[in-house]
Amino acid sequence: MEKIIVVAIDGPAGAGKSTVAKIVANRVDIEYVDSGAIYRAITKKMLDSNIKIEDYSKIEELLKDINISLLNGKIFINGEDLTPFLRTKEVTELVSPVSNNVAIRHKVNEFLNEYSKNKSIIMDGRDIGTVVFPNADFKIYLDASLEKRSQRRFLEKTTNMSLDDIAHSIKKRDDNDKNKSFGALKVASDAIYLDTTDLSVDEVVDNILKIIKYNGVKV
Repeated sequence: MEKIIVVAIDGPAGAGKSTVAKIVANRVDIEYVDSGAIYRAITKKMLDSNIKIEDYSKIEELLKDINISLLNGKIFINGEDLTPFLRTKEVTELVSPVSNNVAIRHKVNEFLNEYSKNKSIIMDGRDIGTVVFPNADFKIYLDASLEKRSQRRFLEKTTNMSLDDIAHSIKKRDDNDKNKSFGALKVASDAIYLDTTDLSVDEVVDNILKIIKYNGVKV
C-alpha cells in the first residue's frame, strides 16, 4: 500500500463488517480501528465515575476531561488501558444508549478524524461513510438477510440466546439504528453495496480488494 487511504465499511449487525475489515486491513497493510470499542471505553469510564446516561451535564464534564488514545490495538482513556474491561456484562448493557448520545458521538468522531490524519485506516460501523468520514476514499455497505445475519451470530456461540431471540434482537437493533436522529444507518450515496447473504468471508474480502485495487491502490 503506497498512498494514504480511508476505507469505510457500514452495514447492519451481523453483516460481517468487523471480520472482513480486519482481514482487509492485514491484506492491504493498513490499520483497523474498532470505533465500537471506543464507545465501550467511554462507557467503562462513565461506570467508574458513577455517571448515569441521563446525567447530561456530568457527561459533558466528563467529555471535556477525557483523552482518548489508541496503541497496538489497545484503548486508553487518560492513560488508563481499558481494553480488558470492554466486553464485561456491565459495559455491554450500557453501551447502546451511550453510543446514542449525540455529545459522545461528536467526541468520538472528532477523535477519529484527528487520529486518521496522515495514516491509512479501515473502519466499520453504522455511519462511518455518511457521518464520520464522508470523504472516505472507499465506502462499502455490507448487507445480508435478517435470517443469515441471525444464523451468523448464533454460530458465533458468544451468547446463550436462541436463534429466534437473536433474530428479534437484531431486528430491534436495525430499527433503532435506522431511525437515530444522528448517525442513522443508511447507504451513502457514493457507497458500493454488497449483499453478503450468499457470499463467504473470502468472497467478500476479494470483492473489496478488487474495488480498492481497481482505484489505483497497490494491494
